[in-house]
Amino acid sequence: MKRMERMNNFQPNWASKPGDTIADVLKERRWSINSFAERIGCSKDIASDIISGSISIDTGIAKKLEKALGASAAFWINRENQFRKDLSRIDVEKAWLKDLPINDMIQYGWIPRTNNLLETCLRFFQVPDIEAWNEKYNALVGEYSFRASQAYSSSKSAVATWLRQGEIKSSASTNTKWNKQSFIDSLDNIKALTRKKDPKDFIPNLKNICAESGVSVVILPTPSGCRASGATKFINEEKALILLSFRYLSDDQFWFTFFHEAGHLVLHEQREVFIDEDAGDVKDQKEVEANSFAGEVLIPHTLHTQLFKIRGNHKDIIRFAMQAGVSPGIVVGQLQHHGHFKPSYMNSLKRRFDKEEITSLSDN
Repeated sequence: MKRMERMNNFQPNWASKPGDTIADVLKERRWSINSFAERIGCSKDIASDIISGSISIDTGIAKKLEKALGASAAFWINRENQFRKDLSRIDVEKAWLKDLPINDMIQYGWIPRTNNLLETCLRFFQVPDIEAWNEKYNALVGEYSFRASQAYSSSKSAVATWLRQGEIKSSASTNTKWNKQSFIDSLDNIKALTRKKDPKDFIPNLKNICAESGVSVVILPTPSGCRASGATKFINEEKALILLSFRYLSDDQFWFTFFHEAGHLVLHEQREVFIDEDAGDVKDQKEVEANSFAGEVLIPHTLHTQLFKIRGNHKDIIRFAMQAGVSPGIVVGQLQHHGHFKPSYMNSLKRRFDKEEITSLSDN
């Protein structure tokens, strides 16, 4: 019976019901279910339900078990409580795993195929348990600033997964220390990259320029449930992360998102985390500021008079784009953003990118 007493302190990673212990004792003593039922003063069916866990062990049953089997009533009560607690924990674990974009995580190579998904996912997030995950990411989600309508906001678990993989990829990059002024000074060189057509040309250059100011640029596809186009956070005091999804596969959206995230780094505090979704009715002041920052870098207000004189002539747009130092697609995107063009007008001037190519570049 000392063996059973010691089990009271055992913390299993499965739900082991008290009936398993009862069944072991019956087997050791060669007692039938009928004999057990007699000894605890109940029917065979009730005795079977106690062993199967269908009936919870209360104080009355615990005292009967103490008398029949020898372990204390407190042991059986604690054993029952642990079983119910483990059942609840397992339900929480299943719900947590179900909420994660597991299939995409495996498909993108973020986690391996495994029979122990719980341990693998906890290791991915670098947390010991789901309670710690909730503490970390519930706190983090409170700092999220979304550009999108909340009616279309992302799943917290999907966003956390995307952001975590961004952190992992960022840790592999070598940067100098974060230097705000250096980053600001580099924005003109980055803006010039908007005129490059091939992502294989401008993405490596973008990463290298930003790394010189302590900013790690990571491009990752979003998993199911995550609608983010960009994110900004500081990994530590010396390293910033700009995470981009290339969600819309067009040059105007990509570059506006980049400079929006750059705006957060330049304008806002290091402790804040920004996850930016679809551009919509922006009300958050910091998102308004980041939008204004991006627009000003791409096409300064000093050029707006000329910008808004454009009536849709391809040559006029291309000529203005050369003057502003950006791609024609960005000019079209800004004219659409300001309501000067309809959302579908002149989209042929925007550069479109291949999703598979962008996904492959995310591995570099």
